[in-house]
Amino acid sequence: MHPVIAYLIAAGLFGFGVYGVLVRRNAVLLLMAVELMLNAVNLVLITADTTVRAALPHSGQVFALFVIVLAAAEIGVGLAVVLQLYRLRRSVAVDEVRLDAVSGAESADTAGGVEGADEDLGRHAATGTAS
Repeated sequence: MHPVIAYLIAAGLFGFGVYGVLVRRNAVLLLMAVELMLNAVNLVLITADTTVRAALPHSGQVFALFVIVLAAAEIGVGLAVVLQLYRLRRSVAVDEVRLDAVSGAESADTAGGVEGADEDLGRHAATGTAS
């Protein structure tokens, strides 16, 4: 197989990945698009390793192995973040996530203003619980 074909396939995969990152709203599909881009990089590394004679043999395969390990770690952390996001917000749509509020309780306190915070403190004082 001519190496240009593998480079074109890698460019197509990377293009689909970039399109997915820019257009998709779902966090799981966003992670899948990032995986497409990492697989395109792996294809380029392996193709370059087989076609170009480097000073270090099999260096492209070693770098591809590191990219695979990085992708596995990224998926593990990314899915943990997506699951926590779903537990808190009941949605995994990326554009609906507010980045200025940490949790639902804090956003309720800031939305209610000072009166809402005073009521919250009064409720905790009456029940004997602390926040």
